[in-house]
Amino acid sequence: MFTTFGGTMSSLRKATVSAVVAALALGTTVATGTASAAAIECDAKSSGQAGPFYHGESASYAYDERFSKSHPVPGLETHIPQGTATWSNWDGEDDLILVTEYFEGSKSLIVGIDARTGKKVGNAWIAGTHVGGIAVFEKQGWAFVSGRSNDEVLRYSLPKLKDALKSSGSLEPENNGQKVESASFLTSHGPTDTLWAGKFNEAGRGTMQSYKVGADGGLTKQEGSWEVPTKTQGVVVTEDLFIYSTSHGRNNRSNIYVVGRGKGETDLDDAKLSCFRSPSMSEGLTVYGDDVYVAYESGASFYADDPKDKPRNIISNLHKASLASLAKLVG
Repeated sequence: MFTTFGGTMSSLRKATVSAVVAALALGTTVATGTASAAAIECDAKSSGQAGPFYHGESASYAYDERFSKSHPVPGLETHIPQGTATWSNWDGEDDLILVTEYFEGSKSLIVGIDARTGKKVGNAWIAGTHVGGIAVFEKQGWAFVSGRSNDEVLRYSLPKLKDALKSSGSLEPENNGQKVESASFLTSHGPTDTLWAGKFNEAGRGTMQSYKVGADGGLTKQEGSWEVPTKTQGVVVTEDLFIYSTSHGRNNRSNIYVVGRGKGETDLDDAKLSCFRSPSMSEGLTVYGDDVYVAYESGASFYADDPKDKPRNIISNLHKASLASLAKLVG
């Protein structure tokens, strides 16, 4: 069922714990930041047939009508994709989509994909962390990556990252980890100086904060905290929207949330919101040009080649949708 929630949603926050538990038992997508938080229903109407451009059963008509197959993600033989970011004019001419990838016991990767052609341009070997998010600040010359714990970010020099990508070399952080409230996922807002960082919460709604990025890479926390959906794995921020990717588990479908950025509206129940099902194991989001891109970890050999527990959907390419098509969902 497709449902769009607006300002009247606050009255639904009286949903009982038993209703939430029942919804979970039935596989309904819910957001439960507190015991009284209301469930958020996502459009799950589907053909029930194979996905039109991806492995496994179709996630939803809403997803299939908006998204399409895009560039292949390199590194899946050894690593697992997580965060995504865009770096324009990285070498003085071309643009990149960056994907962070990890594997337990190994160094992590920042993989560079030519945003126009989809060709791999190289990868940088970085500190072995979960690398749940990455954010690029071109004016300031920094990239931030989720750190060794859930409340820190590591800072990397863009000129040094460029050299490492070209040589497939190693790259060391410029700090020992700067503390933030949470850094499960990260994003930057276009050419601005704002880092957005938030918390993955499996059991309920999480939160997201913003930080001003100084020329020296220092972070200054800004006032306010934004509520984010349950199981948020990635986010993009535009002037008018928050777009979230949420997932957890190999066999559970993911969701895409499109949330209007109203003035002073930090609670999901007070925002214009639309949600629809997407394939399993979605991760980071980024914007390039007029399109939103989403990465999936399901295509990694660690999951895709598991004979006992394969993902519902095995996806080894980025998927993309026009930003305009998503914005229409919330007017």
